[in-house]
This record gives sequence, C-alpha cells and structure tokens, in this order.
Amino acid sequence: MSRDWAGLRAEAHAAMLRAYAPYSGYRVGAAARTDDGRLVTGCNVENASYGVTLCAECGLVSELVRGGRALLTEFVCVNGDGEIIMPCGRCRQLLLEHAAPGLVLLTPRGERTMAEVLPDAFGPADLLEPEEERP
Repeated sequence: MSRDWAGLRAEAHAAMLRAYAPYSGYRVGAAARTDDGRLVTGCNVENASYGVTLCAECGLVSELVRGGRALLTEFVCVNGDGEIIMPCGRCRQLLLEHAAPGLVLLTPRGERTMAEVLPDAFGPADLLEPEEERP
C-alpha cells in the first residue's frame, strides 16, 4: 500500500508550529489518518506543573474522539526540527486504544506496526471477561 508520508509529515510539522513549549522548548507535532478518511493532528502543550503537560498525541486523540469515532490507520510525529520521532510509551498506549488493526507508524527506523512499537500490549480486550464467565 502506498502511503503519503510526506503529506502526513507536513501536517505534523504544521501542528508542531502551534505547540506551547515555553519550559522545555521541545515542540512536537503529530498527524494521523483514520479509517473514515479524516486527518487529525495535535501538538504538545506544556504546563508549569510538568506532570499535567499534554503530549502532541494527547491532542491528536482528543481531536479524533471529538470528531466522531474512527480508528487510526497511519501516524507520524515530528520534533521542532521536523525530524521524525517516536511516541513515548504513554503515548503508544494512547494510540493503541484508538488504533485500527494494522495501524502503521512512521518512525526514525521506517514504517512499523503498532505491534512492533508496543509488543505484548495491554489493551481493551484485556479488560473483557472470558466468555464462560459472562451471563
């Protein structure tokens, strides 16, 4: 399948330019496509209380949910220099929750599936009761 990574990366870069990073100066933008054809983006938003800082992926997932239920099919994030970066572990978990089967991420090492960047992940299916315990 041919993916328009250049276009998606440009959208991530545009989102990064809107980042609020007065403390670290490390701006991040993220962009993704969904299974219903939408484009969603996000940027990081820092806070003086570092623990409540929002990663770019948080903003992206918020936009995804606000726009209606869809699943992510392609994802990329970039830093302030426009370089492709990896989502942190917390953000990989956020992406997993909203991933279409086969979600592909563009990483510094090339295209990777969600299963490759978050192997043996804990997800929504792990919270379901086994069939034999359901009434």
